[in-house]
Amino acid sequence: MTTAILKGNSKADIKMLIDLAKKIGIDAKILTQEEIEDVGMAYAIKEGETGQYVDIDSFINELKK
Repeated sequence: MTTAILKGNSKADIKMLIDLAKKIGIDAKILTQEEIEDVGMAYAIKEGETGQYVDIDSFINELKK
């Protein structure tokens, strides 16, 4: 599966692209603001992964400083 995210200022242009995608058999939808934020959060988490163990208490103490 391959995914593309398109962002535009014109709702009409985005709707036209979605209609075209559906016409050629590609699933498409307009994301809600919450879904956009979820994608951003997932990306940030993936980028921040180090694979190393982090002590929770130590981490929270650092945040409180």
